[in-house]
Order: sequence, then C-alpha cells, then structure tokens
Amino acid sequence: MTTTSERVSEPLTRQVSKRVSQSVFDGSRLRVVLLVDVYDGAQQQFLEAYEQLCSQVASVSGHVSDQLCQSIENPSQWLITSEWESAPPFLDWVNSEEHVQMVRPLHSSVRDTRSLRFHIVRETGTVTSADTATRRLQTAPRIGDGKIRHALSFTVRRGSEPEVAKILEGYASPEAQVDDTTRLCRTTLFMHGNRIVRAIEVEGDLLAALRHVARQPEVRAVYEAINPYLEQELDLNDYEAARVFFTRAAVPAVHHVTGHQECREVERHALYYPARKGCGTRLARLLAQQDEMAADDPRSPVCGSTIFQCDEIVLRLIDVRGGLDADPVLTLGLPDPRQAAELTTILDGAALKSGDLQHFLMLARMTLITDRRSSPAI
Repeated sequence: MTTTSERVSEPLTRQVSKRVSQSVFDGSRLRVVLLVDVYDGAQQQFLEAYEQLCSQVASVSGHVSDQLCQSIENPSQWLITSEWESAPPFLDWVNSEEHVQMVRPLHSSVRDTRSLRFHIVRETGTVTSADTATRRLQTAPRIGDGKIRHALSFTVRRGSEPEVAKILEGYASPEAQVDDTTRLCRTTLFMHGNRIVRAIEVEGDLLAALRHVARQPEVRAVYEAINPYLEQELDLNDYEAARVFFTRAAVPAVHHVTGHQECREVERHALYYPARKGCGTRLARLLAQQDEMAADDPRSPVCGSTIFQCDEIVLRLIDVRGGLDADPVLTLGLPDPRQAAELTTILDGAALKSGDLQHFLMLARMTLITDRRSSPAI
C-alpha cells in the first residue's frame, strides 16, 4: 500500500486550469460519503463490524475523521462519512488489498452500498488561523465535460493472449442506454503483454452503468469465455467473489485534461507505465503535471489525456493527432530532460536509463483490441 510519505508539498491555493476537468492532485481535503442499506435484523452485526473497521482505518495515513449515522426514518439505512487530508491517500487505501480484507466482515450484513467522493470547496463555521494551514479547500469548482471515466485491469495466463484478444475483439456490444439519465458512451479495450485494460466513458451515474454492464448477457458471455484464461478466477454467480474481483480490477481515473486545440481526426492510444513499488501515486502525479502543462502547448499532438492509477498500475489514455510515433517526446509529455530523468527514478525497470524515448514509447504502448462508441442519445 502506498503511503502519504511520498506526497510532495502543495500550495494551499493553486490556480485551477479550465482544461482540467478532473484531478485528485490539487491537495484539497476529501469528503467520502458511503450510503449503506443493511439487511433487516442485521443492524447490530453491522455496527460491530463498523466499530472494528473504524479502529483499523484510524491508523491509515491521511485519514482525519469519520462519522456513522442511522436514518431516523428507516433503521436499515446508514450513512458513513469520512474526511481525508486529500484524495490520493484515500484512493491508495480504498484500492488496496488491505482494504479488500478489512471490509469483508461488513459486507455480510449489507444489502447494498454506494460510495461518493467529494473535494471540499467551501465550509462555514469557526476556523482558526492554525486550521487554515492544514484544512485546504479546492480553490474553484471544476468545469466537467459531462463524462465519467473508469478502467478495469486484470491479467490472463501467459501464452493465452492471442485467444483472449480474439474473444475480446469479437463480442457483441451491450445496450448503451442504462436509464433516462445514464448512458455508456465509449468502451476501449487494450492489452499490454498479458494485462487487459477496459476503459469506459459514461454519461450519468457510473455505478448504475457498471451494474448495468455486469448484468448484460453479452458481457457475461465474454467473461465466461475468458474465465479459463484469467490468472484470478472470476465466478459471476457468486456475488461476493465477483465483487472482490472487480474491486481488485478497478483502476480509477485520477486526472483528465483536454488540449487547447480542436481535434477532429485523432487516434486513441494507451500507455502503460510500470511504477516502482510505492511510487504509483508519485508517477501519476508527475504525468498529470506534464499533461496539464502540455495542454496549452500548440506543438503538442495530444488532444486529451486521462490518467488511471491503482497502486503501481499507472495507465495514460491519450487522443493523439498524427499518430503515436509522430513526436515521441511530446507524445510522452516529456519535453524537459529533467522530467524524463525524474520519470526514470520511479519507473520499474530500466526503460528510460538509455534516454531512448522512442524505445520507451514502444515498450509502454498498449495494443488496441477494440474501440466502440455508442450513438448519441436522442
């Protein structure tokens, strides 16, 4: 698990770029809201599991406080809120194997959960001068582009890659319209060695979209077909086993930036950056800073970039004009040699030690399996 010891210092106030519609790296505090529906009669069991979880999470670096609330109208409905120093330590914890094991006792008493994460933008009440140094707020609201981005990543047995790729490129697309407010916009599948990455864009409710996709017969058929090749077995008929599999596979989007230019004819590519152990957040932050600076560079062929990160897995999904090889330096977002040097220190392996960015680009690029877009909603 990555700790906050790797975090770099951030200014208390920072100009928010209008081109960045999403980022977890602005240093502001995070409020996490967990809505829980408990099985009838299981309230005491749930409360005991929560108290055990609460004592464990109190020692997690970056955690500030939490509250447990019970509905005054429906005793089966509970609300857990927690505050964190910033988003990265929370994401490091919630995506860790430690978290998977920590919450197991909770799920036996829970019918359904829904997690919401918010940067704190404004607050009221008495705040002392001493508080202002530590209670950082997001300086301005971000202007989103109407899309929510998420990725899943898992591995298959080595040697099975050609068969798995054939299955993935030929599956039938699921129904795009989830409900009146939610729609699947785009699904892109990549492979890097024996690693599969499935990136999606959603309009509306991400959780509703993920649950909708999991129920679609076309998608279930794909997972059944590739299941014999998975390094971690998936049983779609076992709710708890499937929940753990997809929890481990989740690679959340941590930063999205759109370039300054209009981009009509672009290619979508994905790059895989293997981080050294404990350096995933630092690597994702570095790439985010580079993409943000490049967004205003008219030379940059990158029209848009999304960074996904979970532990040491760091993925960069980019829309590029002129192909990925047109300018490796700008495509990788490394016009400054010092940036390339810093990247070398946190990558797992010696991909950049020779300074050959073309070689690193070849090693990092993922193979596109399929890229599908749904028709716009009428």
